[in-house]
Amino acid sequence: MAKKKILIVDDSPTGLKAASAVLKNYDIITATDGKQALEKAQAEQPDLVVLDVIMPNMDGFQACRKIKKTPELQHIPVIMLTSKNQKSDEFWGKKQGADVYLTKPWDDSVLLKAVGEIIGEG
Repeated sequence: MAKKKILIVDDSPTGLKAASAVLKNYDIITATDGKQALEKAQAEQPDLVVLDVIMPNMDGFQACRKIKKTPELQHIPVIMLTSKNQKSDEFWGKKQGADVYLTKPWDDSVLLKAVGEIIGEG
């Protein structure tokens, strides 16, 4: 069976590397801002998007909203993985369509569990 494809979006090379290492059993695609995330989501049709919030060009809230409002992308689940850890941030993330809202620094087992539950592998 083909590996599930995950698009990880973070403007920090360290963040991309860390998340990619945790999710190494999946086929990983990366993007460094929300605009690039939308382009790659269109082209690659990933099984999941792991999305940072604070990024240049288009932030994660905007990117999530666009993914969820675009007919050919709206089926793709989104995990927000961000340093924005206020309840109001989580509320706003969910309102934009995020399926799961996790904060940095994350616990690897929590991230893997969330990913496994969403895309049916664990």
